[in-house]
Amino acid sequence: MADRAAVAHRAVGGSREYRRWTLLESCPAREIPTTGNPTTRSAIISHHGSNDHTHATKHGVPGNVDLDAIARRIATQRGFEPDMPDDANKQLATLTQPASVPAGVKDLRQLLWSSIDNDSSRDLDQAEVAEQLDNDHIRLLVAIADVDALVQKGSPLDVHANVNSTSVYTGVAVFAMLPEKLSTGLTSLNENEDRLALVIETVVDAQGEVHSRDVYRAVIRNQAQLAYDEVGAWLDGATAPGKVAASTALQEQIRLQSAAAQRLKAQRERHGALEFDTLEATPVAENGQIVDLALTRKSKARDLIEDFMIASNIAVAMFLESKGRSGIRRVVREPKRWSKIVDLARQYGTTLPADPDSLALSKFMIARRAADPDRFPDLSLTIVKLMGPGEYALDMPGKDPGIHFGLAVHDYTHATAPNRRYADLVTQRAAKAALAGTDAPYSNDELTTIAAHCTEREDAATKVERTMRKVAAALLLAHHIGEVFDGIITGASDKGTFARLFHPPAEGMVVRGGQGLDVGDKVKLRLVHTNPQQGFIDFEAVR
Repeated sequence: MADRAAVAHRAVGGSREYRRWTLLESCPAREIPTTGNPTTRSAIISHHGSNDHTHATKHGVPGNVDLDAIARRIATQRGFEPDMPDDANKQLATLTQPASVPAGVKDLRQLLWSSIDNDSSRDLDQAEVAEQLDNDHIRLLVAIADVDALVQKGSPLDVHANVNSTSVYTGVAVFAMLPEKLSTGLTSLNENEDRLALVIETVVDAQGEVHSRDVYRAVIRNQAQLAYDEVGAWLDGATAPGKVAASTALQEQIRLQSAAAQRLKAQRERHGALEFDTLEATPVAENGQIVDLALTRKSKARDLIEDFMIASNIAVAMFLESKGRSGIRRVVREPKRWSKIVDLARQYGTTLPADPDSLALSKFMIARRAADPDRFPDLSLTIVKLMGPGEYALDMPGKDPGIHFGLAVHDYTHATAPNRRYADLVTQRAAKAALAGTDAPYSNDELTTIAAHCTEREDAATKVERTMRKVAAALLLAHHIGEVFDGIITGASDKGTFARLFHPPAEGMVVRGGQGLDVGDKVKLRLVHTNPQQGFIDFEAVR
């Protein structure tokens, strides 16, 4: 789980990899700032002719709302194509079996592979296994589903996947980049089924330094599909989940993987990687009604997978570089608003360098987590907003397109989620061609175009998901107009001021009293209006 400064999440009804370094947009373009007279965005939208209304009771509380229809509408407005075209459906109908195993592929089915994901996840891109070596080294193997084996470049399914470039997880509906027949079936590393995979091998020593890396093709068999919450709780001392409790070998395996992950994390932090802990709110729907916003926090199990994915993405980037192959780099540039981060740190008695310094920022964040763990998620969110967005860029051998500031590395790609992200599928094809010694599947011009498109689509997906979280939150808050909540400012620009409540973790626009507020300011917020159909929540800052 490698990228996005705000913790991304696997939503209800599907899975999603942590995308730690793509900034959540705080000010969508459609949100119109207001000043002066009391008003709401809904009034402004109505004034401009919107006829998209929610059925409401006489008190303004929404009645029956078709959440699936809202999700589809918002995704379509953001340029996504939820339905496959006819030629892609025809190709899909011809795919009835997992990819056959070609000659020369390693057979690693005897190893105790397992996957850890959300309870509801069905699109399993990764499986893991570890081996204790001499000298206290640990060999880590991460298997990535070989999606390219069934979805060839230029095929109708590939063309459609390129259009959307990412799966979109709204909490009430999943708009998958690839159809479920593939992403949760034929190209998913499902339990007790043989699957082709691209295996990424990393050997780590006791200090977390990587001694060797390798990439190769293999056939594997996932022997245990596990869930984050249960495994995380067990690693913290709770009762082991059933599959783990039933197997001493699996218990030893997961503990060894956790030890390797902790080594990798400690090594990254020593080199200046940033560690955030932002709140993740997922809509909980029952019978078409939003009943809660479920919070997901980090755990040892989530950290384990995240640490493995980061190490694997670095390994693939370095592999392509070693083979003289171009690829797509994942870049998070130095923060343009570093001075604001410096000002924020000064409020806590810490002086950061005048120029961007990830190691200094990392030490500050580690200290703040230890000093005030309860408020650390709010500080994380503030830093996230000031960091700036991640992007994809052409990576040519011998030329550095830019650093990943958050991870403090230069060699970083996305390779671990080919069922869900098109950039990962492209990287997989590049790696397989390098292994086979065949021509590169993409020209540099094609990679440049794909990188820009994937960046734009990822940003669009973020906006869809964020809007649907607002729809869910607006429904949940509809009965609480006039109440005052504690919150934090999450965005401030010429487009408006935006805030998030601490509980429930709902975000909205400060339509009154927002002048002079900036990211990170804690405020009292009165709820003045909700419009679930638009996903609008309007607050008044109470001075």
